[in-house]
Amino acid sequence: MHLLLTDRLACPRCGPDFGLILLAERMEDRRVLEGSFGCPNCRDAFPVTAGFGDLRAPPRRVVPEGLAGSPGAEPSDAADAERILALLGIAQGPGTLALVGRPARHANALAVAIEGIHVVAIDPDLDAWPGASGVSRMMAAPGLPFFSRSLRGVAVDGRLGSDLVREAARVVARLGRVVVVQAADGVDAILEEVGLEILASEATTVVAARG
Repeated sequence: MHLLLTDRLACPRCGPDFGLILLAERMEDRRVLEGSFGCPNCRDAFPVTAGFGDLRAPPRRVVPEGLAGSPGAEPSDAADAERILALLGIAQGPGTLALVGRPARHANALAVAIEGIHVVAIDPDLDAWPGASGVSRMMAAPGLPFFSRSLRGVAVDGRLGSDLVREAARVVARLGRVVVVQAADGVDAILEEVGLEILASEATTVVAARG
């Protein structure tokens, strides 16, 4: 978890109007390896262990199965990463980009490809992945723990449900894009309903932008 991400994070329990305060116990190169994020409103704490953040509202007893899979590369990974990069339309930083669900497995590749961008990879499976420069790993529920309109772009797995699609739209900034892969029927309507413009919709992929 990168130190600069603190300025983007909101309490998963209280919502986007309430920021978090970092208590770092161990850091390395401006990355939080051990510590917690605390909310001054609800007094809850969200742990960071081995660089992986648990940004879930209670209850947090059971860790669900994710969609990112194991850290072993697959033959199609490079092509998939290039496709998501093109759909997001981000050529360079600064800023923060979130990849949620299956797209999170491309976080390292996008962090290298986009100069000056910070990538937040969100999926429970990433707890087993090694850390990488330019990437923060976490799991989050029930929504995305960011202030509204604070991210350059979001790529989200549509299998996570319509609520996460709405959350992706909420956190993307002006001129930013939301890319939905594995999109279900009706995703176009959801994105338009929350104020985004549909740029492309084919097969199971939808791309929308905030004007």
